[in-house]
Amino acid sequence: MMKIERTPDQYFENLPDYDFEPTYTTIKDEDGTDIRIHSIDIGPKDADPILLMHGNPTWSFLYRHVIKGLIPTGRRIIALDLVGCGRSDKPAKRKYYTLARHHEWYSKWLEANDLNNITLVCQDWGGTLGLKLVADYPDRFDRIFATNTGLPIGNGGNSWMRWWLRLMKFSLVFPWKMAFEKGFRRNFPTSDVLAAYKAPFPEKKYQAGILKFPQLIAIFPDNPGVSANRDAWAKLANYHKPLLTVFGNKDPITRGGHKVLMRQIPGSTNQNHAILEGVGHFSPEEAPEELLEYLIPFIDT
Repeated sequence: MMKIERTPDQYFENLPDYDFEPTYTTIKDEDGTDIRIHSIDIGPKDADPILLMHGNPTWSFLYRHVIKGLIPTGRRIIALDLVGCGRSDKPAKRKYYTLARHHEWYSKWLEANDLNNITLVCQDWGGTLGLKLVADYPDRFDRIFATNTGLPIGNGGNSWMRWWLRLMKFSLVFPWKMAFEKGFRRNFPTSDVLAAYKAPFPEKKYQAGILKFPQLIAIFPDNPGVSANRDAWAKLANYHKPLLTVFGNKDPITRGGHKVLMRQIPGSTNQNHAILEGVGHFSPEEAPEELLEYLIPFIDT
């Protein structure tokens, strides 16, 4: 069984604009280990849910402003912390993290919570993993709102991505400064916001998941995640429910990814797709108001 680390609650106290009560779902890994997955879960429990999924190295804190902007819609708002991130449990060794395991964890979480009529809002890994959920559970999802994300299938990636994967393969601790300097373009976070992003990872022992994520990106053809992602694309080719893309145009990671989504998923036709000028990779942090301008009308499509 896996060794599990759990960031103490004290590290989540007094974070800026993040005053949500935690909700937990415990699922069981294939090896029998219990894994506690955290989510923010607010709004009427019988309302259609909006599921917000973040990327690396962030957590549900990324969506705090989007969440508060969505409250007036009357929907149920759920912001998930991926395993290894935020208040979710953190398997202690990099070898525990595989793409197949991530797929299994969130499938079990989704089934345990029995969510239906979902609007998926996804950024970065939130899309890579969330789109797989849509592919495997299309009847549970009503629409997809994608921002700065993708689902790679071994085509090599761009030069920045190849450099990032080489760097992270040998990193012993997460290079926060480098990642954020590359990821933010319009509005660089203040020191208290940066500290909040780092809060779940106060020591090296909590960082195995965020250190391993780059090695799981299926940009090379020999990556074991390629076949799973290709399978997801094949299923998404038959997904005719609405897809809207709203991407920041200064992102070195997902540049051009919106075009792939629009080309491959039929539900993208005749949608109000948008490009956010000057916005980088972490669009929910840099431009939450602009995302909401597109997301709120889209929810009722």
